[in-house]
Amino acid sequence: MQVENWVEDTIAAIATPIGEGGIGIVRVSGSEAISTIDKIFRSPKGRSLEEARNWSLSYGWILSDSGEKLDEVVVSVMRAPHSYTREDVVEINCHSGLIPLQNVLKRILGLGIRLADPGEFTKRAFLHGRLDLSQAEAVMDLIRAKTDKGHRLALRQLEGDLSKSIKEMRDELIGLLAAIEAGIDFPEEVGDMDADELISACQGIEDRLERLFATADSGKIIREGVDTAIIGRPNVGKSSLLNMLLRENRAIVTEIPGTTRDVIEEIVNIDGFPFVIRDTAGIRHTEDVIEKIGVERAMSLMDGADLVIYVIDGSTPIHGDDVELLKQLTGRTAVIVLNKADLGIAVSKEECTKLVPDTPVVRISATEKTGLESLEEIIVERVTGGLVDLSGESLMVTRTRHKQALKDALENLTAAKQTCLNGLPVDLVAIDIRGAAENLGEITGDTLQADVIDRIFADFCLGK
Repeated sequence: MQVENWVEDTIAAIATPIGEGGIGIVRVSGSEAISTIDKIFRSPKGRSLEEARNWSLSYGWILSDSGEKLDEVVVSVMRAPHSYTREDVVEINCHSGLIPLQNVLKRILGLGIRLADPGEFTKRAFLHGRLDLSQAEAVMDLIRAKTDKGHRLALRQLEGDLSKSIKEMRDELIGLLAAIEAGIDFPEEVGDMDADELISACQGIEDRLERLFATADSGKIIREGVDTAIIGRPNVGKSSLLNMLLRENRAIVTEIPGTTRDVIEEIVNIDGFPFVIRDTAGIRHTEDVIEKIGVERAMSLMDGADLVIYVIDGSTPIHGDDVELLKQLTGRTAVIVLNKADLGIAVSKEECTKLVPDTPVVRISATEKTGLESLEEIIVERVTGGLVDLSGESLMVTRTRHKQALKDALENLTAAKQTCLNGLPVDLVAIDIRGAAENLGEITGDTLQADVIDRIFADFCLGK
């Protein structure tokens, strides 16, 4: 891919979160990075950064335009191409905190350096060939990983496991194209490629793509988490259940119905899978304006959730509103929780399954914290049932963009095989094979449009 002219700019940004801490880093990348920072850096012995060895650290001060000391720093110098961006990179290790970091960044920008766009350092690494696009996306997946499983999966993708597999299949497709085109250009010397051989080659690649495509839903669960809504009538123990899953008192719990009026969101790690759990307002008819908004949000979240945990007070006879709401679970991925088992059993599991067949029911006591293990097992099984095994270290696709590209490639390969079976000319087969190769190139960024690439990197955090 051609490197755009703007890559000639030198850029800077704060690369660490703003807040109090031991160290904060301002990162600078570009051809003028070292010479520019050298103008405002002073070491006790007067050593120049331009004379510093590659991958070296220099202690000193960043100075203001009037020569005053802005901060005591340690500066690292990484010369092209041996850096994250494959450009000259300077990282200024400052005292963390809003004022030191902003003062240093402001000083650098005052020398004509441009503020980096979100993800621009990683984009430059991609444009300079250090990372392909799937590896670049893995950088943010690594930063945002919510569980150890997600961290390991992102790390494997960053190391190039997915890229290697995709590129191998794409190279095979390009090899088939070369053989087809050679037969077209030199019919007497080479001849047409045998149809059965072509179908067999396409089928082999298709089989591998299908195995990879089958991991997409599983990979999405690990990367993004399961959007989970806790739903139920007021005072059935929804907030107590959230606290139970979190193993801490996050939500306010009282005996007063309607305590939860807005949505409380937390991420819970269950058996290595991230669940984005939302505790919602109790669903009932109310004239309270604020509570009514909370009820509307609860219903909306139930409609969009990957998993619904419907909570019932199992110590009292089932309420008519529960009957109506349970019927709305039909066709959804859901779990029914009969809470308050410590107060007695007035609702049987059979009553619930008659209303919503094929939906698991578990009995718990959020107050006594009993039934948690059974609930967590059912939750995990409910969202991973039918998916590929998530316990191993197999290669997975984690992004919707990758899944769509694989789907398009599979459709093109199916079309290529059908063209062969129909006895049509091989140059028509080449069209579908070329399409499949381009689809796979979208994953690594070899064939993706520049505007799509821009949108991908715009989702990155500033300074990465």
